[in-house]
Amino acid sequence: MKAIVDCNSFYCSCERVFRPDLRDKPVVVLSNNDGCIISRSDEARKLGVGMTIPYFQARHIIDKNDIAVFSSNYHLYGDMSWRVMETLRVLMGNEASKVEVYSADEAFMDLSHIPPGELEEYSGYIKQTVEQWTGISVSIGVAPTKTLAKLANRLWTASR
Repeated sequence: MKAIVDCNSFYCSCERVFRPDLRDKPVVVLSNNDGCIISRSDEARKLGVGMTIPYFQARHIIDKNDIAVFSSNYHLYGDMSWRVMETLRVLMGNEASKVEVYSADEAFMDLSHIPPGELEEYSGYIKQTVEQWTGISVSIGVAPTKTLAKLANRLWTASR
């Protein structure tokens, strides 16, 4: 079985690690030169903040709802990405072949060594451990192929 571990609203989650007062509060992160919104928390999305839109177009929603705004900090995001991926490698016994980094906030995992009846519990263990060790919230999809794992993750995320 394959799993995909996807960091939720990654850049926003990274900022929240160092600002715990923003937990469950709306957050957005802006692109280089603060031009566009490149990450938004679920709370900001629910308030109507669009993704990849120019900052000035969402400014009225942001100001009205006291949404926390951050300029992008790619050194921080790179470091936090490494911490998440390293946690996944440790959970897989440091077997490099069991973790395939897909992007800064996603990785595929080979869970073929986990008995089918234990996959749900083990996925929960992965989620809990990543969140505890790094402070980054993740969602996980598990299926026989990478494509289906990605779909399973999207379906699970959409149902939240």
